[in-house]
Amino acid sequence: MNKSLDPRVNRLNLPEGELVPKVPLDQFGTFEVFVQAKEGKEYRHEGIVHAPNRDMAFLFAKEQFSRRNTCVGIFVVETRNIYVTGFTEDKDNIYSHISDEYPEEGFTEQYEVFHLNKRGKQHEHIGSVPAKNHQHALALAKPEFIDGPPVYNIWVVKTSDILFTEEADKIIWDTLHEKKFRDAADYKAADKIKAFKERQQS
Repeated sequence: MNKSLDPRVNRLNLPEGELVPKVPLDQFGTFEVFVQAKEGKEYRHEGIVHAPNRDMAFLFAKEQFSRRNTCVGIFVVETRNIYVTGFTEDKDNIYSHISDEYPEEGFTEQYEVFHLNKRGKQHEHIGSVPAKNHQHALALAKPEFIDGPPVYNIWVVKTSDILFTEEADKIIWDTLHEKKFRDAADYKAADKIKAFKERQQS
């Protein structure tokens, strides 16, 4: 085994020539985080967290994505459980490249569909379809969601792979409405500046 450039590894005094296998789960998994900003709004992809499991990913997501911004719901799904289509450009709708044929294996489950409607923006939840597999879900989503502006990329996720905010969990955001310091508008800076100028003139 060659001497490492990392002093933390060298301090382990590993025997020369021996390879040490990685400990299982020594690397956290990657989870995608979706946030619902307000009741009635669609869930939108906000970013990722690294965690050992879904429950911890949910806690990390809550801390990272709702500490400064108000929201009413969060869900997380492991990145490897997302089926991703290719990308298109300009007015080329990705649905025009989706085949109506699909593998027959599997049993019917619910799948969530997410659209990317503008390059550089985030995926948004568009709806659900009952399907046998990810390809089947895409085939069913095609006639259901093809109308409208071009879709440049689609994510499909089996609903059972998602850890959602439950109704009982929403109490964790109840205090946010009183924390007005989160909202820049609540500082009323323009009003304070105007009042200051009026005092200076009098």
